[in-house]
Amino acid sequence: QVQLVESGGGLVQAGGSLRLSCAASGRTFSSIAMGWFRQAPGKEREFVARITWRGGNTYYADSVKGRFTIFRDSAKDTVYLQMNSLKPEDTAAYYCAAGFDNTWSYDYWGQGTQVTVSS
Repeated sequence: QVQLVESGGGLVQAGGSLRLSCAASGRTFSSIAMGWFRQAPGKEREFVARITWRGGNTYYADSVKGRFTIFRDSAKDTVYLQMNSLKPEDTAAYYCAAGFDNTWSYDYWGQGTQVTVSS
């Protein structure tokens, strides 16, 4: 069982930046992959970014490429989402997820952290 603890959400002005953190604990493995998803009110949950622990391979949704960066601290089993040039349409609840790096499904989810971007 893997537990995920998120932090870093908040209120920011358009054009500003936030960094989200997600710390994993429990039965973690080197084959883990972690990702970020978001869900705005009335919208479906959408994929934002993903990183694999072993290779550090990253993947991004087209809507955030060039603005968001996902990176990891392997020593702390922590993944970050650096969000720059934030837009009002980035407003959503952001969720951290974890799974094995040989699949795009996720077995564990965090509680979510709210990001609100004012215009």
